[in-house]
This record gives sequence, C-alpha cells and structure tokens, in this order.
Amino acid sequence: MKNVFEVENLRVKYGDFEAVKGVSFTLGKGEILGIVGESGSGKSTIAKTLIGLEKPSGGKIVNSCGSVQMIFQDAVGSLNPRMKIRTAIAEALGRMRPPRPPHVAISPSSLLRQVGLSDAVLDQYPRELSGGQCQRVSIARALAVSPQVLIADEPVSALDVSVQARILNLLRDLRMELGLSILLIAHDLAVVKNVCDRVCVMCKGEFVDCGETEEVFSNPKSDYTRRLLAAIPRI
Repeated sequence: MKNVFEVENLRVKYGDFEAVKGVSFTLGKGEILGIVGESGSGKSTIAKTLIGLEKPSGGKIVNSCGSVQMIFQDAVGSLNPRMKIRTAIAEALGRMRPPRPPHVAISPSSLLRQVGLSDAVLDQYPRELSGGQCQRVSIARALAVSPQVLIADEPVSALDVSVQARILNLLRDLRMELGLSILLIAHDLAVVKNVCDRVCVMCKGEFVDCGETEEVFSNPKSDYTRRLLAAIPRI
C-alpha cells in the first residue's frame, strides 16, 4: 500500500510543554487510520500539525498526496451563520486550485447528494439544520476541492449516537467511492471499531498501542488501552 503520509518522530511543543512526544505513523492510500485518546492527549495537535495549523518542533512529515482537507468537531461553528448552504459550498468550489476543468460537472447540489442530503438544504442557513446535517455539509465542503486525504477531528463527538453511526458509515462509504485516505481522531474506541483499518491509541503525547484494529481490540498492549476498552458500554 502506497503511503500518502509518513510521520517520523513528530514532536510539538508549546513553550516548555511538549504536547506530542516523538510519534511515528503512516497513512496508506485508501486507508482509514484512527488516533484515539482522552482530551489533552495530543491527538488533535497531530491533526493540526499535518495541515499546517501548528508547527512541529521536531521530526519529519512527508506528504505524498498534496491535497488535504479537515473536518472539525464543531460542524455548526465551522459554517458561516449568515451564509446559505448553497453559497457556503459554492465558495469552497471557487477555491479549487487549479480550477476544475469545464467538462467536470460538479455543483453544490451534486456534492450534497454525495453526502446524503437533498437540494432542499441548499437555501437553508446552518441554524435551520440539525447537527448531523451540518456535519454532512462540512464534509461536502471538504470534498469540493477533490482532496485525497480527509482529516476528521472528533467529527461525531457532538452528535447523538444514532447520528454518529450514520456519519461514520458515510465516511467509510466515501473512502470506497472516492479512494480517500482518512485520519479519524476520536476519544472513544467504540467510534473507530467498525470504521478504521488501523488504530493508534494516544496517552500524554505518546502512542501506547498501534496496530490493526482487530488486534488492538483483542490484544491490547497497554493498561491505558485496556481501560478505554473497559469503558465501552456493553449491550
């Protein structure tokens, strides 16, 4: 599998505090990789560093894909409240560089259909939509520039459980349809169980478990991972 990201010994510091302490991982083409950990563990810092919102203090990041888009936790807050959905997506389409060739037919309407929303949403404002609908709009905006990688930072943590499942299934379907690579950030192992190919568990700036998802769930190597697994509700 060709890697779209290769991260080696990444370190990120804020003054004297080291938020990320020398982590290494790869993201393969068409792969969904989960990074899981509690709030403050450093996982979101990794995501922000990959897209250039934070500067690494050490290590190496090799981006072999070029086009990366991020989906944020606060879907409602990431949309302009004074802008209709049609305009918000059209604005993202206008940022495609280089411009999309004329023969490639794509529009706000087609992007919404891709994420399971109807044209009725186009003339609504974010406040008129549910949290799940806003997250789908955010994903549509991200897809507008034809990225090869999506970085989803806690994309379902603010949503009801039933809506979480729909958004996660959407990400999995988009991976299959578009050949996307996805880095999925979460604080709950249950979120990544049925979606991710591999999982890295993060604690206090370091990876304490990494491997195939099934292996991490069935044979965790750290006490921290075992505690996270124990916290998953049993039905």
